Amino acid sequence: MDLEKDLTPAAEQPAAPAESPKASPAPAVEPAAAAPTAPKEEKSETTIEAKPELAATTAKPAAPRPAAARPAPAPAKPADNKFEPEVVAPADLHQRLAALKAEGYGLLENLTATDWGEEGMGVIYSLANPETFKMAHVKVVAEDKETPCLDSVSDLWDIANIYEREAYDFYGIIFLNHPDLRRIFLREDWKGYPFRKNYDESENPEIPEGDEPISDLAVKYTRKEDGTLHKEETPLFAEDDYVINLGPQHPSTHGVLHFRTRLEGEIITKLDPHLGYIHRGIEKISEQLTYPQTLALTDRMDYLGAMQSRHALCACIEKGLGVEVSDRVQVIRTIMDELQRIDSHILFFSCLCQDLGATTAFLYGFRDREKILDIFEETCGGRLIINYNMIGGLAHDLHPNFQRRVKEFIPMMRENLKEYDDIFTGNVIFRNRSIGVGTLSKEQVISYGCTGPTGRASGWHNDLRKHRPYAAYDRVNFNEVVRSEGDSHARYLVRLDEIRESLSIIEQLIDNIPEGNYAEKMKPILKIPAGTYYHAVEGSRGLFGVHIESKGDKMPYRLHYRATGLPLVAVMDTACSGNMIADLITIGGTVDYVVPDIDR
Repeated sequence: MDLEKDLTPAAEQPAAPAESPKASPAPAVEPAAAAPTAPKEEKSETTIEAKPELAATTAKPAAPRPAAARPAPAPAKPADNKFEPEVVAPADLHQRLAALKAEGYGLLENLTATDWGEEGMGVIYSLANPETFKMAHVKVVAEDKETPCLDSVSDLWDIANIYEREAYDFYGIIFLNHPDLRRIFLREDWKGYPFRKNYDESENPEIPEGDEPISDLAVKYTRKEDGTLHKEETPLFAEDDYVINLGPQHPSTHGVLHFRTRLEGEIITKLDPHLGYIHRGIEKISEQLTYPQTLALTDRMDYLGAMQSRHALCACIEKGLGVEVSDRVQVIRTIMDELQRIDSHILFFSCLCQDLGATTAFLYGFRDREKILDIFEETCGGRLIINYNMIGGLAHDLHPNFQRRVKEFIPMMRENLKEYDDIFTGNVIFRNRSIGVGTLSKEQVISYGCTGPTGRASGWHNDLRKHRPYAAYDRVNFNEVVRSEGDSHARYLVRLDEIRESLSIIEQLIDNIPEGNYAEKMKPILKIPAGTYYHAVEGSRGLFGVHIESKGDKMPYRLHYRATGLPLVAVMDTACSGNMIADLITIGGTVDYVVPDIDR
């Protein structure tokens, strides 16, 4: 395959700026980057408080107002968009990250392991302040290239437990003092570490046949006084523990996901997730693709957030190229993202109803979701795999019927939400199965990095559309829906109220789509100047981030996705412990992970 003749967007794509001279290192702590904007009226931000009524608390829609036109900002130079992480020695890593956490960077937003070749293997930690979402980046390179070792930070952040297991699985980086450093995506009998640059594929020549071995031993590595490694293995379950398997083929997991669940009577005392059944190595594959070719894979991760995932990737690549898309593109992307959010939340409602036995409500949701899929199909050509966002703009302009059909959908959906409340929200069976079930505190969701509706249901204001505005979100008024209960019922109510807010956002923009290009002219071969770039959007399930490391070539040196689902499945043990086995269905449904997004 000749990669010089790679896939290009439907619109021919503009010249990538020449690589600028190497910029002097920027501070490791950077403010949240937002596109330059004209002065605008102050946005309202309302916390929707919990109320004891049977029906859902309805967020009062923000008053529609015209989307203000912005003067076109000068395109940013690629050197201004990349970040230079603070480099620390392995011996100082834990102390430095603990100090940053004490300074307010209490969210481990992302952890990206990388093989830098001759430089060695290591990790970039992307931290954020959970209130302001200002970021700090720290880079560490292990001293030993063959057996790289770093200190674990799983004692600082709960989410580091699963992030470090992922880095060990793919790169073989050993995190000292990690309590359970087993493989998490690949088989236990897999040989080697496939994301290393020198990985030999011949070590695993055939797909293994037979049952997959699953380890029952938690592995902990420590370093002895003489510098050698000590491996300690501890049984996950005692011989007399009662353990049942939920999955990998079970309707309530909504995909091939395996939970080994320890019970005392009917009470869950431990939940051990086993992932990777549909792992496709998307990040590794992307290293062999040109930037336009990588776009096709994002729709196949969180298929209920396809618009938002590709939006994040395109925006990150555009940031690296220094490309500024038109206001028309920004507004259309915002509308599409919100239609996708409504689509996802309706499917959440329908599947939860089906899981809990409310078949009529399930059918109501699918009836309404069909309208959105019809709109997507008419403009984009696809209903689930949409392929609409492109580098520099959109694949094609809006269909002539788009605005009319969206304006017909808004009042219809608002009215149908009342049916959802009448038939399901106030149902006594649902309330008894959701109120007080699977409760998570604000501190827990921050430690696990559970953004999106799951975090906001526990009182954490984490909406990136508010804290790091992108696209056209700085031109609309909407409420950040936040509740304080933290239980399954609160997570359900947050999503229903977010549908109302998304309708309000679309209503403010649909008659105010600016004129302009739907795509910028781009070169067919795109080369991002050398550097490290990061961009995140507010997906349907939370923060979705894209980390790109470029060496100045037409293919990414490292492309890592901060998936929304990995923190959500990581928190399941905490959310389920102490609840009944029957409640696992409700908790998993309201946490709302998507398995292909977890596995990637």
